[in-house]
Amino acid sequence: MNRQTFTQILTVSLASALAVSSSAVSADQHLPSQKNKEKCYGVSLARQNDCAAGPGTSCAGSSKIDYQGNAWKLVPTGSCVSINTPYGAGSLSAIKRPS
Repeated sequence: MNRQTFTQILTVSLASALAVSSSAVSADQHLPSQKNKEKCYGVSLARQNDCAAGPGTSCAGSSKIDYQGNAWKLVPTGSCVSINTPYGAGSLSAIKRPS
């Protein structure tokens, strides 16, 4: 391998690594800081969940109905079970709710 080929391979490799690390950072910026937060299921309005809304979904913003039991929202630690909805309190684990 000559010097020019090596330089081209190195340049492409570095550019690829930079693109991957940049996309990972921007994906994390969509969620609020998780410090002092807990996942609370069944409290978000439709399309306002932070993640986990069941099979076939893409995560954040994928809940289809208000207070969907398998969709969670980050809330201040210790507040989840005191959040009341028309279907009952929030939960620290997925719950069954009417669909």
